[in-house]
Amino acid sequence: MQKLLSIVLFGLILLNCSGNKPDVTIDLESRFNQGKAFLEDEKYLRAQEEFQYVVIRGTGSDLGDDAQFYLGESFFLNKEYLLAISEFEKLARKMAFSPYVEKARYRICEAYDIESPEYYLDQTFSQKALERYQEFIEDFPSSPKVNEALAAIQELRNKMAFKILETGVLYIKMEEFESAIFAYEQLIANFYDTSYAEEAHIGIIKSHYLLKNVESAESYWNDNNHKIKSKDLREKAQKHINNAKKSSEKDSN
Repeated sequence: MQKLLSIVLFGLILLNCSGNKPDVTIDLESRFNQGKAFLEDEKYLRAQEEFQYVVIRGTGSDLGDDAQFYLGESFFLNKEYLLAISEFEKLARKMAFSPYVEKARYRICEAYDIESPEYYLDQTFSQKALERYQEFIEDFPSSPKVNEALAAIQELRNKMAFKILETGVLYIKMEEFESAIFAYEQLIANFYDTSYAEEAHIGIIKSHYLLKNVESAESYWNDNNHKIKSKDLREKAQKHINNAKKSSEKDSN
């Protein structure tokens, strides 16, 4: 009888303890809502704390992907772009069916784009931004962000092309004309659709002229003049060829 009483008492204690146990779901919702409130008030560090709490404790819950997205958003809005990329990547990788994936993927594009530096610096982030924008368009062709992504791609390509163009100009100043031709050829091959492709054609003709190679300058012009639409650049190309001819005639005399 005493043994039976002990078992009953132990059961009542357990029941009482479980009854006092806090509702985890309510706690997560409260912390999530608090995080969104902090986000709206631009208190990004406080928002990060709340969303991280929900992400850690709410894995597999209905709030898991919401919190993961807003954690990335709180880093993004706080201009911590590389940390934002990391959090958005986690969402895209681990929660592929989340309705937040498209937004997260575009934020990754934007973050790399923002991190893309001036043309004269290393363009690793520019290349990553390009790749992510292209992947986004392929995966979400109906997204309202597609036109914006296309414009961003063109701007990045122009910047990267200009970097190569300036490299060619530098090689010419250093009288490294073969290297200049190679740089211009790389620009045309990889960034043929940019506003600097025509200038690269002129750079090649100029380099041949400075190498005193009249035949190469004329041959290149004959093969590629239809790609040069600008009247000013066409006149510049003809000037380089004429100068090359004059220089050659002077040397022969």
